Amino acid sequence: MDILSLDATGQLQALAALRISARELLEASVVRTDRLNPKLNAVVSRDLDRAYADARMIDERRARGQRLGLLGGLPMTVKDAFDVEGLPASAGVKALLDRTAEDAAVVARVRSADAIVWAKTNTPVYADDWQTYNSLYGTTSNPRDLTRTPGGSAGGSAAAVAAGITALEIGADIGGSMRVPASFCGVFAHKPTYGLVSQRGLVPPPGVVADLDLAVVGPMARSARDLRLLLSVLGESPIPAQAPPAELKRLNVALWLDEPTFPLDSDTKATLETFVRRLQATGAIVDQITCPVSAERLMSTYILLLFAIIGANLPWTERHLYELLRGPAKIARAMGANALSWAQCVLAYTARHREWLQANDARAQLSDAMQRFFTRFDVLLAPISPTAAFPHDQRPIRRRTLKCSDGHEITYIAMLKWIALATVCGLPATAVPAGLNAQGLPVGVQIIGPRGGDVLTLGVAQAVDEQFGGFRAPPLK
Repeated sequence: MDILSLDATGQLQALAALRISARELLEASVVRTDRLNPKLNAVVSRDLDRAYADARMIDERRARGQRLGLLGGLPMTVKDAFDVEGLPASAGVKALLDRTAEDAAVVARVRSADAIVWAKTNTPVYADDWQTYNSLYGTTSNPRDLTRTPGGSAGGSAAAVAAGITALEIGADIGGSMRVPASFCGVFAHKPTYGLVSQRGLVPPPGVVADLDLAVVGPMARSARDLRLLLSVLGESPIPAQAPPAELKRLNVALWLDEPTFPLDSDTKATLETFVRRLQATGAIVDQITCPVSAERLMSTYILLLFAIIGANLPWTERHLYELLRGPAKIARAMGANALSWAQCVLAYTARHREWLQANDARAQLSDAMQRFFTRFDVLLAPISPTAAFPHDQRPIRRRTLKCSDGHEITYIAMLKWIALATVCGLPATAVPAGLNAQGLPVGVQIIGPRGGDVLTLGVAQAVDEQFGGFRAPPLK
């Protein structure tokens, strides 16, 4: 059997049973990377000297019968948006290449659990796109179709996991940066409850101690049980490393597939509907709903909170231009410009503190509404992206569109819509593969739970994984 085809739990069992050594497993990962990376461009930097030294030490400790951590001897890659001692954390930006830094908090945690961190994976410039390319390292491709993106910003992470280069990855999600790549590449990811996992050492911006609003750090893997395993290492609060799957029979599920202002490609919707029928066949109770909160208020709140973060780091000249446009933007919003319009983006880029406070209060009200919602339902199922993985498109963002299977086009920024609810309200959301669409491309679904309900969404994901068979290896050679 190809050891790298196993999930992390399977590889750890092989290590514990001495069927393979940590050094041999690391070597297998490096060999696979050398073979596949010229096609994928997922791995962008390596620290093999330290990795092989760590592997040798772990093998010696295991031979002496010493107790190892939960990830004892498992080789891992990490998204190039986390500080890793000895490797650059550039986030695709040349100016950040020469930084020296200590391990990010999550990297230190996996090392303390005896994982072997040996490489970094590609991410877009400033980790700010739903596809993965930059002038430093180039374009990362989807393992299932090299002409298409693996998503972003954890596109290199998802591609490496799907291709078997690594069994575990660490990503961050503020605009779907883990959920979208997981959906596009057919792997698993977990967006934790806000604040559950430390952001220290997350880039950009470098050197910041305070947690970034809206953003979370979480695990990516080829199985739901591996998400739980890695989150148990990463989390600031106790999460069990192993647990039985949730019981799907009589699980009370809200299904959100239809929203007038949220586009969803018909092929993607059909794949999700097939997934839901399989879920119903297990005895789950599924009720179709519309957005649990006002969709317009959700999106206007999200855009102000999100783009205020981006605006804080804009060059002065660009910010000054947006300041000049504030007046026309206010008029446009008053005349009916929507939450994803240029007007709302301008107002968000230049948000005043009072405006941010108003958006923050709106967020609190939306969060309260979701807490009440989860007294009636166990989990909420929703799409992740309007479409499956799309062809590489490196035009300026304002010129990009998404083409649906029936030929019509939707705006690129519509990628923000389905992922907004969990992000704004700080809710856990587990991305699981739902199946392949008519073109043979992966489609994911997010299982959203109440705040603090990470164990619940992971348990449901594990049940789905075990009963439906979630990950399907791409046809790479």
